Amino acid sequence: MINAIIPRLFKVAYRKEPLSSFILIMGVVDAVMGGVGERWTLFSLGIFTIVIAIIARWLQQQQAQVIIPQQTNRKMLPPGSANSPLPALTNRQKER
Repeated sequence: MINAIIPRLFKVAYRKEPLSSFILIMGVVDAVMGGVGERWTLFSLGIFTIVIAIIARWLQQQQAQVIIPQQTNRKMLPPGSANSPLPALTNRQKER
């Protein structure tokens, strides 16, 4: 069950924010490698990278909310033109 959930979470994360997701996964890998191998410098670098990725994702979401204003639809045609019938189409070919 866990094996089915993890790839789905990666796909959802990459579709939304590919750059911050890549940085986050890179930080998690560094933190795990540093923690398992007792390399505390690599572990702290991984934690720092995870924090940077979370901040980057939060900033991207904040900018996306600011950029999307509510716009009303503009009408491109005058209101009276919809009632008039269209001209009949003819298939005219030039003969040589």
